[in-house]
Amino acid sequence: MTLVAGPGRGMASNRAEQAAERVAELVDSVPPGSRLGTKEELRTLCAVSVGTFNEALRLLQARGLVTVRPGPGGGLFSAEQSPIVRLGNSVLALDARQHDVTEAVRIRDALEPLLVEDALWHASPADVAGLREHIAAMAAAMDAADAVAFVRANWRLHAAIAAISPNALLSSLYASLLDLIESHTLSVLPAGGQPLGEYIAQRLALHRELVDALDRRDREEAFRLIREHSTTTGRHGDAPPSPS
Repeated sequence: MTLVAGPGRGMASNRAEQAAERVAELVDSVPPGSRLGTKEELRTLCAVSVGTFNEALRLLQARGLVTVRPGPGGGLFSAEQSPIVRLGNSVLALDARQHDVTEAVRIRDALEPLLVEDALWHASPADVAGLREHIAAMAAAMDAADAVAFVRANWRLHAAIAAISPNALLSSLYASLLDLIESHTLSVLPAGGQPLGEYIAQRLALHRELVDALDRRDREEAFRLIREHSTTTGRHGDAPPSPS
């Protein structure tokens, strides 16, 4: 399965990235906690639509650069940045070239065994129930033949597994990589000759079995599945990476 950037969504994504960079430059020029302005003032400064600015704001908040305060005197403020947030920002500052996204996927794949190990030790019944909700969302997307929704539900599953880890540095870095990959994923195309529906069904089964293994604390099976997860993630020449 290959991720591609379509012309319409790609342009919108680029505008959101550019707006986010413009606000990030403003953040860099003021002390932490400084008021940057209202959303409308900053949207006007960036010369983008409301929808595009909202997407830029989502990126800025995910990167820990700004906070939003409601009410009189509210607006956007530069956030206090911990070393972990700064590390995440260095990852997210990568250019969206194909090579960078491919490398982000490779690093993400390398981190996943560590996160699975933590989930085996620390997942509560409530955590497992939450993971099963993400599996249900993936199944619903498969039934609707919506490949992009399936990929995004899959990423939410992996983000939820990462959130179980008590290692803040590990989970933050993983979330930053996931945000980079997701922010440049616009559509999904089949690759390698396998029908897309068949591939998605296989990936759903693999992730469902992984959650079952975490629930049973079955370390051997969980690591077998995560190895299969990485090795069956398609790499087709110089094409962008497979989603998961």
